Amino acid sequence: MDLFIRENYLKKIRGFYDTDDIIKVITGVRRCGKSSLMQMIAEEVRQKGVPEENIIYLDLDTRRYMKIKTPDALEREIEENGHAGGLKYLFIDEVQNVRGFEEVLNGFRTDGGWSIFITGSNSYLLSGEITTKLTGRFMSFEMFPLSFAEYEEMKRFYNRPIDRNTASELSAYIEEGGFPRTVLLDSPADKRRYVQEVVREIYEKDIRRRVKIRDRETFETVRRFVTGNFGSLFSLNSICEELNRRGTNITKATVSRYIKALTDAKIIYECPRFDIKSKKALSGEKKYYLSDLGFYFADNTDNRINFGPVLENIVYIYARSRDYSVSVGRFGKFECDFILRDTELNYSYVQVAYTIANSRETEEREYRPLESVKDNYPKYVMTTDFILQRRNGISHVNLMDFILSGELF
Repeated sequence: MDLFIRENYLKKIRGFYDTDDIIKVITGVRRCGKSSLMQMIAEEVRQKGVPEENIIYLDLDTRRYMKIKTPDALEREIEENGHAGGLKYLFIDEVQNVRGFEEVLNGFRTDGGWSIFITGSNSYLLSGEITTKLTGRFMSFEMFPLSFAEYEEMKRFYNRPIDRNTASELSAYIEEGGFPRTVLLDSPADKRRYVQEVVREIYEKDIRRRVKIRDRETFETVRRFVTGNFGSLFSLNSICEELNRRGTNITKATVSRYIKALTDAKIIYECPRFDIKSKKALSGEKKYYLSDLGFYFADNTDNRINFGPVLENIVYIYARSRDYSVSVGRFGKFECDFILRDTELNYSYVQVAYTIANSRETEEREYRPLESVKDNYPKYVMTTDFILQRRNGISHVNLMDFILSGELF
């Protein structure tokens, strides 16, 4: 099957294809497409005219390579396939299957002549072990499930039906989620079952084996609470108090440890609060967003959509996929859904709502925080409305058109 090209990620990595002094690490939640992305990179290398003998691709989850469990075995496999002259391209999928792989890869990196790409379990690849052993010698490229634009593009690529009504198509995307494999499944039940299996796989492979969880039921209670309240503002204390009130006896330290396990596994992302006047991060309350909305709908039989947090989640992940830093904004007594900061430290301010068309009160609530900001950075109110307005220099944009355009401010 031909691969759907994830150009947003390829263009970030292309400049490093031929570097032999930096190991390229592709991270992201399980099943978001990391392995496919690495296959795309290998194919682009081939298309440049690189001989096949200069491309070594090891998928350590396949039967052919599953016996490679030690550093010595990994080194032998690489050396046996690395006799070609010139720059060699080494791709290793699920590299965490080899304990101690860091020293092997660093050795080949030090020797020169090897451009190395790896993927693997996020809770390991971003842990203290690899950052200690490979400090300054690797670059991390973060990948996310399909954005709404990619979701439509992938359906078009594989000749899957697309609803001409953009709002209906958005609802389908929200309920199905953005895991690439779900696009190829037909029934909603199969899609949900697949995401449930992804959740189970993450727990077994990325969490249980690395985090001491004595009580799985309590861990699941924390996971369901956080994923069920994504986009809400709360602190560790408030989570702990609410769970204790519901009858789950849990400490703040345990809540903190479980949330870290969820963030390490890329199920959730932490979005801190930022005070625009002092230009400082605020401690205490923060929001958590899902790497994919499928994590929420796989757990819930009620398919009614609470569009407020859902649309926020879509904007948050889209901005992160474009390498923006994202914070919840505070301006005195006002809060703003998002402050976005690009790599050149330019800011944008964003309010997200389902609609402002039918309520003057809602319109005021969305515009007033932005009107209180006195700098000249761009300000946006994003909704699903098709009839747009302009007020005090603040841009009112249709969220679906904005994401489908592929442009970010």
